[in-house]
Amino acid sequence: MELTALRWRDDRLELLDQRLLPAETRWLTLQTAAEVAAAIHDMVVRGAPAIGISAAYGVVLAAQELGNTASADQLAPAVSTLAASRPTAVNLFWALERMQRTMAGLHGAALIEALTREALRIHEDDRAMNHRLASFGVPLLPENGRIYTHCNTGALATGGHGTALGVLRSAWAAGRIRGVIAGETRPWMQGSRLTSWELMQDGVPVTLVADSSAGHLMQRGEVQAVIVGADRITANGDTANKIGTYALAVLARHHGIPFYVAAPLSTIDPALASGDSIVIEERDGNEIRCIQGKPIAPAEVPVFNPAFDVTPGELITAIITEHGVIRHPGTDTMAAHLATVNDDH
Repeated sequence: MELTALRWRDDRLELLDQRLLPAETRWLTLQTAAEVAAAIHDMVVRGAPAIGISAAYGVVLAAQELGNTASADQLAPAVSTLAASRPTAVNLFWALERMQRTMAGLHGAALIEALTREALRIHEDDRAMNHRLASFGVPLLPENGRIYTHCNTGALATGGHGTALGVLRSAWAAGRIRGVIAGETRPWMQGSRLTSWELMQDGVPVTLVADSSAGHLMQRGEVQAVIVGADRITANGDTANKIGTYALAVLARHHGIPFYVAAPLSTIDPALASGDSIVIEERDGNEIRCIQGKPIAPAEVPVFNPAFDVTPGELITAIITEHGVIRHPGTDTMAAHLATVNDDH
């Protein structure tokens, strides 16, 4: 059975509480849009695609609460609450926009039914997209290489197979690579808690390292490529991803190592010209002062805790989407890729 971060059962959303992994597996049942928004903000569910899928189901829950009075106007507050849960991941807003388009001209039971179908479609589309994306990414990875990855971009961050981690899972299954190096990814430790656990479930050789050892490993020739996910990609190829990604891109460029971003088309935000326009979420300082609730710093020390950073497109070897590969991302190559996709549809 494929690992999953969320499931829709008996008209309720169930989320695997990722704050507790790998020590404890606990599923939470959510019944309101407010509960879904809180779960997104509090990191019960994380990863841009999984956040978007969860938000779509949150709209369904809000419509169910309203029953026969459900309408686009009545659902507006719930959509706003969900949209405010986390600001950086564009998939959240993409999914909510799809749900809002579905509401047009519908009320009551017909609206609830249509929203449920659309949320299920968003979820299933993401699963299928993961596998298509992986098929484009696997041939790019150096044969018999060890690949460095950051944060968690697998089944726990998506609707199924994963984006960057999906490429790595498929690459291992195809005999393309010999292993993965996972950075721990402070402060939420998604690399150590989630990525290493996911890869071990699949029998993929993985070595966990401190984030600060990446340069040392590259200098020693132990990394043949870097692949990461994304939370938002702008029109010129600038990419927002988990804090620490930019430093990896700079290190990879210095050492002549290819640096890949794997993300669905829904992560591209052509309305933003560059990464300068991306809103970077800043989170509570206690995430730095503590590790899983245990203090590791003075209680009153000032903290700066951005959840993401922006990697310029010029440092990215290629962006891998479910519709193909964007090499040397920039304004022209990004526009050409999006135009090709639009022509196909």
